[in-house]
Amino acid sequence: MSEFFDRLTPELTEFIGAQPVFFVATAAPEGRINLSPKGMDTFRVLDEKRVAYLDLTGSGNETAAHLLRDGRITIMFCSFDNNAEIARIYGRGVVIRPDHARWPELATNFPKLPGVRQIMEIRVESAMTSCGYGVPRMREMTGRDTLEKYWLKRGEEQKQKHWQTHNLRSIDGLPTGIAETATPGSETSSRNRR
Repeated sequence: MSEFFDRLTPELTEFIGAQPVFFVATAAPEGRINLSPKGMDTFRVLDEKRVAYLDLTGSGNETAAHLLRDGRITIMFCSFDNNAEIARIYGRGVVIRPDHARWPELATNFPKLPGVRQIMEIRVESAMTSCGYGVPRMREMTGRDTLEKYWLKRGEEQKQKHWQTHNLRSIDGLPTGIAETATPGSETSSRNRR
């Protein structure tokens, strides 16, 4: 049976910490709904009413655009082992970038990874557990180091160029706010909508 909470209990926090992958869903009032899988030890429960995750540079920047426009976010964790459980966090998120005054405080919670773009900080409005009877068991889940190697090889300058080309706008054309962080004077292209 489903159970709702107004904060993260110690049991929920323990379950969340044991999951190697999580899923993030956001939407603006109009346009597409975004759903992204995440991993790489990038999620943290800060306290019973706040969570955060370290966001690495990727092909798009939908979550940032949606949080700037609307703020709503749902995060889902599901167990792929014998514990058939799902947990969801419903809240409001903000984007914290390296030039933000709170960056040093939040960044200490995460490993130092190449390709870091921003931290998504979420105020927990509610949480819910439900059964995961329809979720398959998986024997082994191992992390990938592909993204880490990719940004180690390319470095900071290439990351900034990538932001200008692919991360300035959502696929629906909404600004992501990263333009203020990216290196001034970098050229943009028609592909910056991704």
